[in-house]
Amino acid sequence: MKAYHLNGQAGGAGLLRAEVSKPEPANGEVRIRVEAVSLNYRDLLILDRVGQGGLNGRVPLSDGAGVVDAIGAGVTQWRVGDRVAASFFRDWISGPFKASYVPSSLGGNTMDGMLAEYVVLPANALVSVPAHLSSLEAATLPCAGVTAFHGLIARGQMGKGDTLLVQGTGGVALFGLQFAAALGARAIVISSSDEKLARAKALGGSILINYRDTPDWDVALMKATNGEGVSHILELGGPGTYDRSLRSVASGGKIVQIGVLTGFGPKPDLARLQWENADIIGVTVGSVEHFTAMNGFLSEQAIHPIIDRVYGFDEAPEAYAYLRTGSHFGKVVVEL
Repeated sequence: MKAYHLNGQAGGAGLLRAEVSKPEPANGEVRIRVEAVSLNYRDLLILDRVGQGGLNGRVPLSDGAGVVDAIGAGVTQWRVGDRVAASFFRDWISGPFKASYVPSSLGGNTMDGMLAEYVVLPANALVSVPAHLSSLEAATLPCAGVTAFHGLIARGQMGKGDTLLVQGTGGVALFGLQFAAALGARAIVISSSDEKLARAKALGGSILINYRDTPDWDVALMKATNGEGVSHILELGGPGTYDRSLRSVASGGKIVQIGVLTGFGPKPDLARLQWENADIIGVTVGSVEHFTAMNGFLSEQAIHPIIDRVYGFDEAPEAYAYLRTGSHFGKVVVEL
């Protein structure tokens, strides 16, 4: 079968196409014929580390969907032909997060990912693909979709009448925007592109702020909310946005901390959280249980993920390069 490996000797892209043996499922495992995968910002960070060693030969990417192709002994919940997607953390099935789950993240330091024609995973690390979604759409869900659902709904309890700040128009951001619209929450979107803001408005954004034209976007946000701020923030920027997020959160509000898109840098002053009785919810994706609950929500609300571009398997390096430009609106997908 065909697969991609991370390879420090493969040149600037760090990706090498390889011919490898098709894996066979062992007891309790399922083999998936992968139909589509999607990229996340995390995948760029991992690609940038290949030259440091320790990742050579790793199959990259955490997110993928396909069809059950073969079943190992003892598996009763899946049949050949079932449409499935893989959970980001192979071992986080349900319950609270544990540090021991970190090594089981697909496409990371210790676990192969989804950028291959066939993968084998434990049967309990898979979820059914919602019937209304294509495999291309389902491939966008494991990281970005589950992250937004876990942070905003499962733990953030966002609902009708709340106000959400969405930073940017990437995968997590647009899932958050779509979830807010479905729940009857108001969404404020910041972006550097008027064109992207117009597209965000069509998805349910009600207050749109171009942060290039309005660098003090937190001031504009507070004015737009009559000084109250927002009940929920998808904090995707990191050091470049965190202080303004702290100034934007409403009393009793929740900052769902996810991203480091502006890099790693100085830590913000968190004193305002105490005075506003606000919370920070740290989120790294979610469990199989979260994924299953989100899929039910997607089906109930008939939500379709936003896909920006689809690349062929041979074009995977180009998909990485496009994601790095930051010009995408929604998810970047590779079809196998």
